[in-house]
Amino acid sequence: MNRETLTNHIRPLLAGAALSLLLISGGMTPAFAETPADTLVQAWAIDDTITLDPAESFELSPAEFIGNAYDMLVRLDIADTTKVKGGVADSWTVSDDGLTYTFKLKPGIKFASGNPVTAEDVAWSFERVVKLDKSPAFILTQFGLTGENVAEKAKAVDESTFVFTVDKAYAPSFVLNCLTATVGAVLDKKLVMEHAEAKTPSDDYKYDTDFGYGWLKTNYAGSGPFKIRDWRANEILVLERNDNYYGEKPALARVIYRHVKESATQRLMLEAGDVDVARNLEPGDLDAVSKNADLTTTSAPKGTVYYISLNQKNENLAKPEVREAFKYLVDYDAIGSTLIKGIGEIRQTYQAKGVLGALEASPYKLDVAKAKELLEKAGLKDGFSVTFDVRNTQPVTGIAESFQQTAGQAGVKIEIIPGDGKQTLTKYRARNHDLYIGQWGMDYWDPNSNGEAFTSNPDNGDDASVKTLAWRNAWDIPELTAESKAALLERDNAKRAAMYEKLQQQALETSPFVMIFQQIEVAGVRGNVKGYTLGPSFDSNPLAPVSKE
Repeated sequence: MNRETLTNHIRPLLAGAALSLLLISGGMTPAFAETPADTLVQAWAIDDTITLDPAESFELSPAEFIGNAYDMLVRLDIADTTKVKGGVADSWTVSDDGLTYTFKLKPGIKFASGNPVTAEDVAWSFERVVKLDKSPAFILTQFGLTGENVAEKAKAVDESTFVFTVDKAYAPSFVLNCLTATVGAVLDKKLVMEHAEAKTPSDDYKYDTDFGYGWLKTNYAGSGPFKIRDWRANEILVLERNDNYYGEKPALARVIYRHVKESATQRLMLEAGDVDVARNLEPGDLDAVSKNADLTTTSAPKGTVYYISLNQKNENLAKPEVREAFKYLVDYDAIGSTLIKGIGEIRQTYQAKGVLGALEASPYKLDVAKAKELLEKAGLKDGFSVTFDVRNTQPVTGIAESFQQTAGQAGVKIEIIPGDGKQTLTKYRARNHDLYIGQWGMDYWDPNSNGEAFTSNPDNGDDASVKTLAWRNAWDIPELTAESKAALLERDNAKRAAMYEKLQQQALETSPFVMIFQQIEVAGVRGNVKGYTLGPSFDSNPLAPVSKE
């Protein structure tokens, strides 16, 4: 969709106040009337949105869009995160040998297009993910799915029955939790294939279609409570109520996300009534909002951790002593009391609190003298220079600057390279960084989500098909990878928890990840907004229950 068409499409529905939102960019905060009664307007940094295709999207803000616009076979039960609940699946069973999962679909449900949701749509959605083989595909392919066998391993046996066969007897909770991820979104096969492009099979591409890949980057084919109507990168995303949704219909006609990075700008817009929700509030602005009688705040611990990573392709960063030294060069106390006050909690292990097997350990503190000893042991007594890729939003910019200053005391000269979310992520995913400050959100509420990301790297080659965070930082760890895989097959929860605790301890001591904090997601909300809550993951921030008085 070109820019002119998009603008003309949005304009009639965004009359008055909301229309003015289209003119906002950066720090501009024009004054205008309050937002429409049937529309929720959110100010949020959404510059990490690269694609709207569930088979490819692997960023945080689009997880929320997809989570509200698509449905999966099963969903995380926000009220009890030890459980999953039905999405398009009404019920499911697991065979005695633990290999076969049979799902019965809810009867009579439809996509936003009006097409019926069938088991064939589910099977094709799995097939599409596996054959496109984009970044999040491993969430499904780890169960033994390949382009050659997916049609047999994930298949419709009739219109309402989908059967999924895995290669090993995994813990059932692990399998079901994986299916809650956005990569498991059920797509409208008929609609997507109407927009598919023919391909000529070659050594680089095995199939005769792109499975609608080009079209779905900017379009929508789901069955969730909202449908994605428009997206303009780094500017706006519009969700609209899906009247074909099988569940309780949203009270709101639409939800608009405005890309606004600056916390102070978001707060001013919220106070003026220009937006209903502000999503990136820094501690000072959060405090101001909490004291405003017209506003309220909400928060939720997130399965999201922030970390500094060291690319092991850099020969200095690859030295064990340097990895350890960097963990003594973070001013955890200062960061915790200022930069992340109210929006995060210092955490030095990679599992989020509340997840099975989360290790509670914080052995590191700022100790420049200790870091200097380690650097000298590594043969770097006089220090060295590195670059640091940093997304230009808070609090990561502030943390990076703090680390730059404390590392400098030990002779490590850091050049900060700022960029937007897309720029820094693209460079990081290509392993072209030295240092990178990252935000990792769980793909599904199971310890393997973070365990595999940080402590598994099956193939350290540049052309590897599985590109975990360990791979992105060229951390070659065959033993930890084996331990990570073994934890998936342990059905006893206590034993499985112990295995993940061990993995975290080993990472704490030896990994190229300097863990900083676990996110507490916060939002400032206008007083007339009701039912707005945040969930434990970004794809579980529900918009359907939200209303405005």
